[in-house]
Amino acid sequence: MKRLFLVLMVSFIGIIGAFAQDGHRSKMSPEEFRQKQEAFITDKAELTQDEAAKFFPIYFELQDKKRALNDRAWSQIRKGKKEKMTEAEYEAIITNVLNARIASDKLEKAYFYRFKGILSCEKIFKVQGAEMRFHRELIKDFGRKP
Repeated sequence: MKRLFLVLMVSFIGIIGAFAQDGHRSKMSPEEFRQKQEAFITDKAELTQDEAAKFFPIYFELQDKKRALNDRAWSQIRKGKKEKMTEAEYEAIITNVLNARIASDKLEKAYFYRFKGILSCEKIFKVQGAEMRFHRELIKDFGRKP
């Protein structure tokens, strides 16, 4: 669960970084981000064109659902920054965030079984590693560019 949370946080940071714009960086559209992610994962996980064509629509469906859960969790966390909240309100926020994480884990597991209908477990494992490397490299690239 800690690993999944780390992956979610890295994904979130990567997405935020990808969309961040200051005077020196150009903005990456969501479509560009997905194209780069798909190309990177396809290459690193050694997916065939047929596998990629079947896999990525489902993969991006999962990402969209996880993003919605993550957005809800972050909105709960922002609520916790208000002053003079009660103990019960903090408990509700923590419970909601934990429930979002659990729901995300359940989604991961459910989609794993869908992925198994398309890819071998070895390739699913490679996809997971490639996904983490993609986000790490994206963060590094944004740190290097002036």
